[in-house]
Amino acid sequence: QVQLVESGGGLVQAGGSLRLSCAASGLIFSWYAMGWFRQAPGKEREFVGVISRRGSRTDYTDSVKGRFTISRDNAKNTVYLQMNNLKYEDTAVYYCAADGGGSSRHDRDYDFWGQGTQVTVSS
Repeated sequence: QVQLVESGGGLVQAGGSLRLSCAASGLIFSWYAMGWFRQAPGKEREFVGVISRRGSRTDYTDSVKGRFTISRDNAKNTVYLQMNNLKYEDTAVYYCAADGGGSSRHDRDYDFWGQGTQVTVSS
């Protein structure tokens, strides 16, 4: 079965950096755009960014542009989220997801989801 497993979350001070990884199995990874979403306590899940199947295009929500970078290694079936200059408001559970239809910003378009990894930014 399809599995997406996130790792790399943790506690970091504001201004610091973290790199999240998402390892995929059970699917043809290069057929899927890969997105990152997050959900803070008491809030709805929101789009963070997405990378196209071959990694040639990325799209980010405005609040993370210039701070977060998504990359992927199709040989390793892994997608990454490099987060720099973290802010308190970036605290959330971060999820990776696979979109077989394209690089969508809408969570309803995603076919598979990971279990999430907690990122906590202390102010």
